[in-house]
Amino acid sequence: MRTVRSLTAGLVLAIAVPFAFAQAGIGPIRNSVPSANQHVGTPATRIAAGFSLKTLAVGTDPLENPSAKIVQFGLLSDGTRTEPDENLYLVLSHPGGPTAGYNYGHHFLFQGHENGGGLAYVTRINLDVADPAHRITLLTPEGSDGLTHFSSIDGSTYDPFTHTLLFTQEAGSAGGVIQISTTWPPVVTTMDGILGKGGYEGIHPDDRGNLLIIEDAGGTSVNVNPADPASPKTAKQPNSFVYRFVPSNKTDLSQGGKLQALQVSIDGQPVIFNAGDPVWDTFSLKQLQLHTPGTSYPVKWVTIHDTAVDGTDSFNANALAKTAGATPFKRPENAAFLPGSGYRTFFFDPTADTDADAGNTPELAARGSWGSIFRVDLNENRNRGKISIFVLGDADHASFDNLTFANANTILATEDRGDALHAQLNKLDSVWAFSVARGSAKRFIALGRDATSVAGGEDNEPTGLHVSNGNSLPFAQPGSLLNLLGARGFVTRQHGDNVVWEIVPNDDRNDD
Repeated sequence: MRTVRSLTAGLVLAIAVPFAFAQAGIGPIRNSVPSANQHVGTPATRIAAGFSLKTLAVGTDPLENPSAKIVQFGLLSDGTRTEPDENLYLVLSHPGGPTAGYNYGHHFLFQGHENGGGLAYVTRINLDVADPAHRITLLTPEGSDGLTHFSSIDGSTYDPFTHTLLFTQEAGSAGGVIQISTTWPPVVTTMDGILGKGGYEGIHPDDRGNLLIIEDAGGTSVNVNPADPASPKTAKQPNSFVYRFVPSNKTDLSQGGKLQALQVSIDGQPVIFNAGDPVWDTFSLKQLQLHTPGTSYPVKWVTIHDTAVDGTDSFNANALAKTAGATPFKRPENAAFLPGSGYRTFFFDPTADTDADAGNTPELAARGSWGSIFRVDLNENRNRGKISIFVLGDADHASFDNLTFANANTILATEDRGDALHAQLNKLDSVWAFSVARGSAKRFIALGRDATSVAGGEDNEPTGLHVSNGNSLPFAQPGSLLNLLGARGFVTRQHGDNVVWEIVPNDDRNDD
């Protein structure tokens, strides 16, 4: 009898623990917003029933330590909007700040800003601080020459092995990775000779200290109908790569390592970039096969740069990936590790053509013109595996950008359709919740549009989507089940007022 009770208790525990993890994160998403907002006027942002959006910062908020040109959270002194992008949530112990002896608390939200001109920068929202004079801290003021020498800062992550922040610059061959210490004053270094230069966006560490890096670099435009030179030239040649960096010393990236790129093979042949035939690449049978639901193809990592062999001079990662025969994709934006997969499964999402003329061409739609989400399942050694299409986009689910897991079975994806596609389809962006197990989709957020954005002749964009409990330990980073316990969710309505929101389950809403 005692044995039966013991077995029963063990069975209950085995069932309850996975259930608890599945409910962790920002909780289950049971409802859906029925439709996207139309591309008309200034509609309000709508979120699925059961959740609310709590404002944490807006572009006009003051900085604690403004510099001559960087004066507000989302505005330069000349009025330029700096477009805060990816959010990164961390719980830290007394990282310090510009005001000596001030208590900044323990909960922080970091952002890179996407403006150009050598004046992009990084900010830190001190979430435990209510005083606006100390609420937002500038981490990267301009130097004596009036520039930060950063542009288009987009992706961000925390590396728990180096104890540093990593930010990416989505600036083509001028882009790259910036490393910033969490201490005060911040120590800022660029990693061009280690990680290379490229239009990097998403960046995520695994539990071994490897870095998954996603490149967003637009390709050559081709006609949507190759037989008609007068047809719209809005389809893009796949031109971006998925990278992995394997450091020589995971506690010190400056010691170098191997940069690798993902290679897909179909029918025994790698899918490669053809510089001399962008039309072939865009309309190839292999692209159709790669984007066909229900298929799966082998992948492996190919080394494109090894600092032990090639040195630490700056290098063009995109060019080396092409030379090495890696597989190009249509502007992947971000990636996310599947919680509980041991960092062997990740999803990434090409934004693709962001154009209705291309998307409405059946041959292009079948090749991912509306955007897509891929799933990669690596073998135990993580050097090889399989790739499959998880979501093939359409006019309603398109142009995916940021990815994060709301809970262990729900991946959230923002859209970045752009102003032209908004106008073509008369709909603004959404944030989608996809069930990993069932593949079903729910519209989690229908983004609105603020008056500042309209006055500036542009639309808002959802970005900075991030769910994490802010843990700084290596085994509890995003991609682990532990990272979902007590997690908080964040999203930014970029452009216009540049509002940063916390996604709050209604039962836990704090209206203070």
